[in-house]
Amino acid sequence: MTSRAGDNAGVRQAVEDDVAELVRLRALLFENLGGDFFNPASGDGGWLGELAVVLKDQLAAEAVRILVVDGERGLAACGVGTIEQRLPGPHLRNGRIGQVIGVVTDPAYRRLGHSRSVMRGLLDWFRASGVARVDLYASSGGEPLYRELGFTDHPDPSLYWRP
Repeated sequence: MTSRAGDNAGVRQAVEDDVAELVRLRALLFENLGGDFFNPASGDGGWLGELAVVLKDQLAAEAVRILVVDGERGLAACGVGTIEQRLPGPHLRNGRIGQVIGVVTDPAYRRLGHSRSVMRGLLDWFRASGVARVDLYASSGGEPLYRELGFTDHPDPSLYWRP
């Protein structure tokens, strides 16, 4: 299945039968990211079972959207978006923030516009849901697409803490 760059034809919402493929694609995502943050503390793959449980639970959540594109055997691509309600402020009037958790395309289906289609579907959902801002972390390979879709450098410094 191919889709033209720029449209979201062929994109659908994930269903429970997609969970195994979603886990496979999510694992591919981490294989392509580097740096200390993305290197798991435990390389035993135990997190994959936990991921399957959470994905299955999140499929029906109103604040989560999981979009997929079908391939010939399994999924060609997927993307996950979430919406979080934070406190409103002068630069975030309604306090609703969208987060793109990850967009990944199987290597056999890359350069066919699937990530673009998934992102357009997520952005349409964020707009319809009234989010004030959408954040994401971009890989070097994905950054040009995200910039083309209107993402810019975040003005706030980012820090994290792991207990």
